[in-house]
Amino acid sequence: MLNTAAAYGGMAVAPHHLAAEAGGAILREGGTAVEAMVAMAAAIAVVYPHMNAIGGDGFWILAEPGREPVGIDACGAAVAAAVPELYAGHDAIPPRGPLAALTVAGTVSGWKAALDASASWGGRLPLSRLLADAIRHAGDGIAVTVGQAALTAEKLPGLKDVPGFAETFLIEGRLPAAGQRLRQPALAATLVHLARAGLDDFYRGDVARALAADLGAVGSPLRLSDLESHRPLIVRPLSARLSVGTVYNMPPPTQGVASLMILALFERLGVEAAEGFAHVHGLVEATKQAFLVRNAKVWDPAYMAEPAERFLEGPFLDRLAARIDARRALPWPQPAAPGDTVWMGAVDRHGRAVSFIQSIYWEFGSGVVSPRTGVLWQNRGISFALEEGHPNRLAPGRRPFHTLNPALARFDDGRVMTYGTMGGEGQPQTQAAVFSRYALFGQPLQAAVTAPRWLLGRTWGSDSANLKLEGRFAPALIEALREAGHDVEVVADFTDLMGHAGAIVRHPDGRLEGAADPRSDGRVAAL
Repeated sequence: MLNTAAAYGGMAVAPHHLAAEAGGAILREGGTAVEAMVAMAAAIAVVYPHMNAIGGDGFWILAEPGREPVGIDACGAAVAAAVPELYAGHDAIPPRGPLAALTVAGTVSGWKAALDASASWGGRLPLSRLLADAIRHAGDGIAVTVGQAALTAEKLPGLKDVPGFAETFLIEGRLPAAGQRLRQPALAATLVHLARAGLDDFYRGDVARALAADLGAVGSPLRLSDLESHRPLIVRPLSARLSVGTVYNMPPPTQGVASLMILALFERLGVEAAEGFAHVHGLVEATKQAFLVRNAKVWDPAYMAEPAERFLEGPFLDRLAARIDARRALPWPQPAAPGDTVWMGAVDRHGRAVSFIQSIYWEFGSGVVSPRTGVLWQNRGISFALEEGHPNRLAPGRRPFHTLNPALARFDDGRVMTYGTMGGEGQPQTQAAVFSRYALFGQPLQAAVTAPRWLLGRTWGSDSANLKLEGRFAPALIEALREAGHDVEVVADFTDLMGHAGAIVRHPDGRLEGAADPRSDGRVAAL
């Protein structure tokens, strides 16, 4: 994948080709970027079940020409019965099983909020059409990907006894092989019902009642009242001003502020060329400074001592940048968290852009599947602490910290870029790599996505917290990083550890460029 996809009209990119096709089809029928994204979000929840589900959370950035971008926070809070005493005898919240299913799944509410917020865009396609591809794939079956087969086998010891998992994701009681057909009939029926009754039914209707009954029956603290009280939030995205334009990301409880800080700090270092020591070392050290702030200060904004905007002010960033040594690495590691997520982007024929991310946290989330609905539930709430006095201690109604952060940039020359990735701790780092290569150093978009990447710390599938570099980096660069004090580990040339990135750029003349990650099963779909 060395040639950037190009087109006029509309474009969609996703880490699975069937999700990209679902979005592309909606755009070809005259649908808006938001309508295309709802179709993609539903489809990816079916065709990439190890990474995603409608039982997770989601975040959106919507950008319409001539207007300020709008953010949608579809993050579910800890349920009313989720108190630390519930986990007496546990050192931490169990990562799998019913006790891990302790937050409301917000993403479906985000789909509705996005459709409502974009009503002025002229969307006319019925919900039944937007969910049609997802319904078909769930009912007819999907071909299990290599990644899904491998992760099912790897994670089965911790999931096989979780209620509903084996019945949903094993085939006749056996591990699925790549290429086998996996059907999800209960999920298909749920999507059909939502298409008919409306998305709000997930929270205040028949689907909500089935979810609450099923999860409660197996020991989850979630109740119907928790679903009924959930509402998504319309928020103002955070922004950082760079030399080439303005970059936007989501406010807390996401780590979007860290993604913006990395770019703003890196620009202050005055690096002049890509791919050398100064580029990689500079971004890694900027990441450390941003993560130190994030780890100490960023969680549910209702509990934060300072607003996130404070960390993007010029004097604050100047002080952090002054701490970066251009030749030596700051000792690491710091605590990190895994995450299993999908990022997707869409731009329609009118230049309206969407950056969207949806997640269930770990691969297969809590592992709990509601038998009546076929919905797999997230385990995002395990990011809460149980210790008394901890700044991120579990409390009813508290929203969990999210690694999720969709990004969007508006360039001074009129270009608009929607971009992002999955990958937990790696999301801000991959965003910085892709953006710096394309926007600051002029690399072609696909080359910026395909180029070798690095990861400081831990992400999904990895427990170590060192600096991992794909093997395609020059040996001299790898050695220079080691000599500077980085604990370097060389990994495979194209590895899932580095996330599944994607991007779309719309030029002022309406031309679109799109790039999908060769590390994923994704593609670009265009008119």
